[in-house]
Amino acid sequence: MTNQQWQLLLETVNGKTPDKPVTGFIIDSPWLPGWAGVTTLQFYSSEKIWFETNKKAIEIFSDIIFLPGFWSEFGMCTEPSAFGAKLVWNEFNLPHANKIISEITAAGNLKVPNPKTDGLLPFIIQRLLNYHKPIQEMGHEVKFAVVRGPLNIASFLLGSTELMMGFMMDPENSHKLLETITRFSVQWIDYQKDMFPSIEGVLVLDDIVGFIGEEECKEFAVPYIKRIFNAFDSKLNFFHNDAQGLVSSPYLKEMGVDLFNFSFEHSMKEIRELAGPEVALIGNLPPRDVLAAGTPEHVREETRKMVHDFGDKNRVIWSCGGGMPPGVSTENIKAFKETIDEEIK
Repeated sequence: MTNQQWQLLLETVNGKTPDKPVTGFIIDSPWLPGWAGVTTLQFYSSEKIWFETNKKAIEIFSDIIFLPGFWSEFGMCTEPSAFGAKLVWNEFNLPHANKIISEITAAGNLKVPNPKTDGLLPFIIQRLLNYHKPIQEMGHEVKFAVVRGPLNIASFLLGSTELMMGFMMDPENSHKLLETITRFSVQWIDYQKDMFPSIEGVLVLDDIVGFIGEEECKEFAVPYIKRIFNAFDSKLNFFHNDAQGLVSSPYLKEMGVDLFNFSFEHSMKEIRELAGPEVALIGNLPPRDVLAAGTPEHVREETRKMVHDFGDKNRVIWSCGGGMPPGVSTENIKAFKETIDEEIK
């Protein structure tokens, strides 16, 4: 993103009401390839296609902030690959990382990967290095270090069901698993910041937090996510969980979260009450059923309803409830942006 967009984002998150409403979306491989008319595999395998696709989105929607901005990623495979997971690729669908352990008792055998050498991580960095100059020539900078959350990574290494059972039946080894992943996550973010000194924010994405109860959230999610965010002198800690968000919302401030992206199934007002007034919100139009599947007029109608129901324009980035989903058209994004600008004066 541009330095001007970054400053606008910081000011909005820190409580300064902007002159004009701020619209932003998380964009990555679920949406970008299809929208740009390329395959998912082309998007991952060609640095040029990756760059041109992001560039096209930024130029067409120049008044929208795209987060984290020129995101170098390989779907959910990025972090599991560093642990040695087998990766399964598909021409049009997202890749998948296979499990590497079958029992939680094996968690103690996992070693902390080296982000400089292991899995796809060196390719993540090199892609950004190769296109750093063109990105800067567009007036943009790398502003976020990005990592999947510890529970999210654990669910790929072990399996979601096995992880949930581990929390209940074997908390000791569950903590060993999360400890290893958290140490890796801190090192991975640190390496990104070393390679790109322009980074001033941290984005952690963890939907698995939305599938656990309150006690499990306090024991297995809050302390590890807090450690990741608190390990850096970050100007903006951005947390994404578009699964069930009511359990974690009261602990966002404790975790160090400044900006929260959550499920469309929760109203903006509901999350604001749980999270408190100091946590900025980014959302919250239904991504699949409205932004992707709706007509432009349907998008306008639901966007008006969202704005009026919330009734607040402080510490809010107008978006959808989660990342940009597959199938969202240019017309629907423009309808959303135009409606936000019309409704919020």
